[in-house]
Amino acid sequence: MLDEAGAAAREGAWEARNQLHDRSEELPPELAGSSRDGVDAVVEGLFPGLIEERALPPAPEPAPFDRGSCPPAARACVDLDGRRSWLQEGGEVSYGPVPISIGRIGHETPRGTHHVNRKVIDEVSYIYDLAPMPYSVYFTHNGHAFHEGDLSTSSAGCIRLSHNDAVTYFNELQIGDMVHVY
Repeated sequence: MLDEAGAAAREGAWEARNQLHDRSEELPPELAGSSRDGVDAVVEGLFPGLIEERALPPAPEPAPFDRGSCPPAARACVDLDGRRSWLQEGGEVSYGPVPISIGRIGHETPRGTHHVNRKVIDEVSYIYDLAPMPYSVYFTHNGHAFHEGDLSTSSAGCIRLSHNDAVTYFNELQIGDMVHVY
């Protein structure tokens, strides 16, 4: 019975501590921190080890992003094997990674370093039955581009993106930006 009362008291102290911490958000910033510290000092004095026992462990550090062979100077990176692409600035990911569709066998997306050479918002393919290619950002002189398209099927060599991703790539990439495909 005494153990149950002790456990109930510890639980009540923990709940009161958390409520007071929540209420401290209503205080001016210069007082909020010292208020929380004071509450914790009282709880620790009455129930030693309670805060350490109940506090959440720190979140693990996220795994470092695998850029593969994409150089920091590239503005857009394409990982063909991983079926993903992202935008970066100074080697730091600024958008993505996002899922992509790539060229099918016989129409492979060319690997290597390329540069954005043209952008057409309402493009169609004159080779493939006027297939729509909205938000096209060309990175080769052979017709390879990022553009909006169906991610569930392979392309004739282009990098297909979802609508929102295609809009972002179109808005963010500029003529001359480096595109690295690996």
